[in-house]
Amino acid sequence: MRAVPALTPSPDQTRLGLMRVINIQAAKTHLSRLVEEAASGEEIVLAKAGRPYVKLVACTPSKSPRKLGGWEGKLTIGEDFDEIDADIVRLFSGETGPASKKARSKPVR
Repeated sequence: MRAVPALTPSPDQTRLGLMRVINIQAAKTHLSRLVEEAASGEEIVLAKAGRPYVKLVACTPSKSPRKLGGWEGKLTIGEDFDEIDADIVRLFSGETGPASKKARSKPVR
């Protein structure tokens, strides 16, 4: 039986400062505990073969609600926006061949 590596953090000097680095195998075993620690604000780096792989951090809600209508007055929709193109309908329905006389007379190679 193979011994599971201990959950001993090893500091990793990154541009974000000292972080806790945990092997992925150990993280699988202790995922619930690591998630709780990340949710409380700690940043944890999961390493694969000793190299940083992913960072486990808490998801924080935005501090202010989104303001609606940011594009109001800056965007216009064409008059033909809701018109349905017959060729598109034909292609989605599985029909083959040209739908109109404007189709190509020579096959495309």
